[in-house]
Amino acid sequence: MGVSVDTVLVDALLKSAPKPKSPEPPKDEAAVVPIRKASRTVTDWAKVARAEAKTAQTLDALADAIRAFDGSPLKAGCEQAVVFDGVAGASLMVIGEGPGAEEDRRGLPFVGKAGQLLDKMLAAIGRTRTGNVFISNVNYWRPGGNRNPEPDELAVCRPFVDRMIELAKPKLIIAAGGVPATSLLASKDGIMKLRGNEYAYATPDGFKAPIIPILHPAYLLRRPQDKSRAWRDLMLIEKRLAELGG
Repeated sequence: MGVSVDTVLVDALLKSAPKPKSPEPPKDEAAVVPIRKASRTVTDWAKVARAEAKTAQTLDALADAIRAFDGSPLKAGCEQAVVFDGVAGASLMVIGEGPGAEEDRRGLPFVGKAGQLLDKMLAAIGRTRTGNVFISNVNYWRPGGNRNPEPDELAVCRPFVDRMIELAKPKLIIAAGGVPATSLLASKDGIMKLRGNEYAYATPDGFKAPIIPILHPAYLLRRPQDKSRAWRDLMLIEKRLAELGG
């Protein structure tokens, strides 16, 4: 099936995107590396998360459970949990790494400069977060200093991630960046090897959907010379959504 993307328009949008500034170091490092409220292990907190996620029968109920969850060591240093945005039940679900400063402030995923570029990338294949995309992350609380989330921080969120996929029922999932791609696929390969390919994914309760990893928009802001890879990935996503009836 043939697909088309207006590469001239997309190139212009990418060139016009503002370049990210180097993050400022946190003023109080102790404030962004808090300790959990209770002395449970990662395994204990993951069990709590599984139990709470399983009881959620709607996305709103799941969001409430995530906000009330105390198992992430990041929670005390954040303004709020950043859970999801977009249209529940959309055929396309985008899963990113986790919130940055702007996302933590506003309580929505992908609303900073990288999120603005993501919106333009999705628009190139006829998708918007207000119309036909559902957006979330593999981690719901902002890590200090713009670092990647640690394995234990991802582990305690994972039951909620799986349950969110089950409740959202997407036909196709985009893993935006290396952290969500390697986390969801349990892969040791880097994003450059994973991107542009389709992988089978299944939650513990058996919901299945294909995943296509892409380069994170923040990476493209730093390295616009890799935009041709991103557009090829978007063409694949558009093609597969058409084939899946999405």
